[in-house]
Amino acid sequence: MSAKHTPYVPEHLKMKEFSWAALLLGLVMTVVLGAANAYLGLRAGITIAATYPAAVIGMAVIRLWRGTILEENIARTAGSIGESVAAGAIFTLPAFVIAKVWPSFSGAEAYWKSTLLMIIGSLLGVLFVSLVRRALVEDPELPFPESVAASEIHKAGQQGSGAAKYLFWNIGTGGLVYLLGVFKAFAVEKEFFLKVGELGRSVLRLGPAGSTQAIPVGATTMVSAPSVSPAYLGVGYIIGPRLAALQFSGGVLAWGVFVPLFLYLLGPRVQEFLPPNAHDESWAGLAAAVWRYIVRPVAIGGMLVGAAYTMFKMRSNLGLGLARAFGELTGPKVELEKLSRTERYMSSKVVLMLIGVLFAVLCVVYSYLAESIGGGVTAAVVMLIVGFFFATISGFLVGVIGSSNNPVSGLTLSTLIIAALLMVALGVTGPQGVTAVLGVASVVCVSSAVAGELLQDFKVGWLLGGTPRTIQLVELVAVVVASAAMYWPLWILNEGNIKAGGMGFGDKALPAPQAGLMASLAQGIVGGEMAWPLILTGIFFGIALIMVQVKSPMLVAVGMYLPFATTFAIFAGGIIRWISDSLAARRGLNEAQRARVENAGVLVSSGLIAGEALCGLITAYFAWQEIKTWEFFTEPSYVTGLAVLVLLGVLLVRIPLGAAGRPDEPAPPAAMM
Repeated sequence: MSAKHTPYVPEHLKMKEFSWAALLLGLVMTVVLGAANAYLGLRAGITIAATYPAAVIGMAVIRLWRGTILEENIARTAGSIGESVAAGAIFTLPAFVIAKVWPSFSGAEAYWKSTLLMIIGSLLGVLFVSLVRRALVEDPELPFPESVAASEIHKAGQQGSGAAKYLFWNIGTGGLVYLLGVFKAFAVEKEFFLKVGELGRSVLRLGPAGSTQAIPVGATTMVSAPSVSPAYLGVGYIIGPRLAALQFSGGVLAWGVFVPLFLYLLGPRVQEFLPPNAHDESWAGLAAAVWRYIVRPVAIGGMLVGAAYTMFKMRSNLGLGLARAFGELTGPKVELEKLSRTERYMSSKVVLMLIGVLFAVLCVVYSYLAESIGGGVTAAVVMLIVGFFFATISGFLVGVIGSSNNPVSGLTLSTLIIAALLMVALGVTGPQGVTAVLGVASVVCVSSAVAGELLQDFKVGWLLGGTPRTIQLVELVAVVVASAAMYWPLWILNEGNIKAGGMGFGDKALPAPQAGLMASLAQGIVGGEMAWPLILTGIFFGIALIMVQVKSPMLVAVGMYLPFATTFAIFAGGIIRWISDSLAARRGLNEAQRARVENAGVLVSSGLIAGEALCGLITAYFAWQEIKTWEFFTEPSYVTGLAVLVLLGVLLVRIPLGAAGRPDEPAPPAAMM
């Protein structure tokens, strides 16, 4: 880096950071926010970032006893990690029940197996990312949009009404827009079924023995308009047009190329390549099924290559970080008290020792699950290597697009494929093989989710001037508490569904979509029924992206994997940022004015993100309590929603440009790096 980073709280300034009250507040938040997200994820397959609610709640409560900004950061750090543990749990643990390798999700055995997998995974996530923290946190190429947003929330509370008005007014705006969408004042999303040519047209194709067959074809697809989401717009604004466009290109490839290509070439025969009852009878439903079950596996192959390529590009920084960590094993003892506050971290000796202990525990656990010592040890080795690999990739992705959009389930699917292949090679098949594969996937999933969230917290601490060692220790405590508590909301939801006449995990009321996909893939690979050509196609697709020098093949593959409406909304935010920057350049603003515009834009975006996240938790509570929300319209209009989207765009342009001020005013502290 060209200049030394200066944190918000200078290194020479002594300030209280850790307090038991802040930790206790964080632990309460991590359990509550984690439980809310567990419900939301099982029902809808998504989770809501807990960083912003934890930041706002922590700031409000800690200011009651006049605590410091670093205490607020500790409370937010502990409070946000429960969402990551919940994400890892809901994506994998129900898969054991759906695949029928666990007879039920009740009883002491189910509790200790679930909790042990979550604790090991979350602890490894903390330890893995601790080894590469510096390489990622200090990388100037990573914008860390949500870390910047969270740090601005904390700073705004300290800077008085000038900065706070941009943040808190837009927290209200973001929350209001989100709630209006929930109350159906307008449609949040709109799907369009596009066709080129006639769907019913038939072509003659050569059949057996020279006969001809009439095959109905049509170049068809289904695309979505951008989601009316203040949070997605805010993320796109912060990461900027280049990264937003790169991710959106994946969505365009998925829905503009692959889906219509498969439907055109195969027509109705495409149903032969889909799971039973994977879609409804409409062509739109068929297009959605093609994306989920054919295009997404291609994206997973692309993510595998993208992950390897990302690690390759980061090899120098990661190598230096790991060399430094292993060098501490034989080097002289570092006296932490002589280091500046932002340079104090857990000893690498301790980190590596704890990883070794957890590896030994994993060998025992996996041997028990697979009913094979060889299979268990192999599964533990796979988890250790692949877990570190994907924990680092998860951190990188959080640095680019934030934890809210981190495709943890996609990384886990990649892990599941690798683990399943090794189990098959070792001859560990049947229920034991599926159990071992899901055991590896569950630990890696929790590890990757926690690693991404922790790196986000490290970045916030780096921006504010927090102590890495304190953040690490607080996270270790928080993930254990969250893991010990996370089984219960899952159990309550599963048992409640069964008592209401449902089947538990996997039925219509509690679909757990990611876990269902994990279960089907594990069973398919171990049973020899995996569609490997799709994964290989994705691998070659990723290699082609590298060969044409795409900046981030990983982001393109992620764009293919995420819903089109999500990537479109993020792209819209990037376009709004481009418009704002272009207008600032056209007006001839000087450096100080551009800095004020940038700061105001980040604050407005942060407010929109935090507002939606806070109100998302409120609606999650309503859903948990089965409180029916009032609706403006039974069939709301997306035209109204599009108008709201345009108004949000105007807001993101006018407010920052209006904050430019006079040319002779001094520049404010940089909001970004």
